[in-house]
Amino acid sequence: MTSPEDALHQTRATYEEHVRTCRQCHADTMPCAVSKLLLRAYNNARREQIRANSAAR
Repeated sequence: MTSPEDALHQTRATYEEHVRTCRQCHADTMPCAVSKLLLRAYNNARREQIRANSAAR
């Protein structure tokens, strides 16, 4: 099982790579559906890391 920090870095890297390489994300001002899903996964990982840091205190 990955740590919340590892999951955060992995989801952010996946999202950023998609935005750089997706033709639709580059051509339009609106993000594509995949981009929206990847951003949601990143936000969930970020919230999980915040929860993990709060529980550790």
